[in-house]
Amino acid sequence: MLTIENLHATVAEKPILRGLSLSLGAGEVHAIMGPNGAGKSTLGYTLGGRPGYEVTGGSVTFMGQDLLELEPHERAAAGLFLGFQYPVEIPGVSFVQFLRESLNAQRKSRGEEPLSGGEFLKLAREKAALLKMDMDMLKRPVNLGFSGGEKKRAEMVQMGILDPKLAILDETDSGLDIDALRIVGEGINAVMRRPDKAVLLITHYQRLLDYVKPDFVHVLAGGRIVRTGGPELALELEERGYEAVAA
Repeated sequence: MLTIENLHATVAEKPILRGLSLSLGAGEVHAIMGPNGAGKSTLGYTLGGRPGYEVTGGSVTFMGQDLLELEPHERAAAGLFLGFQYPVEIPGVSFVQFLRESLNAQRKSRGEEPLSGGEFLKLAREKAALLKMDMDMLKRPVNLGFSGGEKKRAEMVQMGILDPKLAILDETDSGLDIDALRIVGEGINAVMRRPDKAVLLITHYQRLLDYVKPDFVHVLAGGRIVRTGGPELALELEERGYEAVAA
């Protein structure tokens, strides 16, 4: 589904990714862990096409397409979803309208008919229920006044509505309490644990992996993958730290 080969990327002319290679197959969940400054978020933003993240070498293939040749909205329409560590607030725009416009824009780009208001609301209620989020929350401006946990749950509702092929989730566990972590983990499983989808979880901690069991865990350090293992590798990282495990 996703193949990254020898990827190099810079931010403000500073090299961050230094020859990163990674492959995700359909039906797989991969976790990327590593110390601060290793390049985890840079990887997510580079794959999502965020401005300012310049690819200087390597290749990325997604669903048979050259991902790096696509604009950010084209990557999203192709089935890539990027979840942010700090979801932004958009005053004056209701979440429901934002989600409907986002979904219908993607459907249009794929040559599909837009959903009517009634069809969309039915879908939104279904996905909000998975994350135990009241629909009244989605009538408010995007993320405005939301707690950290509410922002992450709302973002998972967005993921459920857009129904991507690949979800790249950048520290989705950041700012979540125990209950919210469980709910978000269950939501990720409900939406993305399917044979035709894949998940790339970027996280500092093992705790989210108690709910979203990864098939592979990768250690990212110095801008490249330095070690790969199964779920037990995350436990080893918790016990011994990144420096000992990545050495």
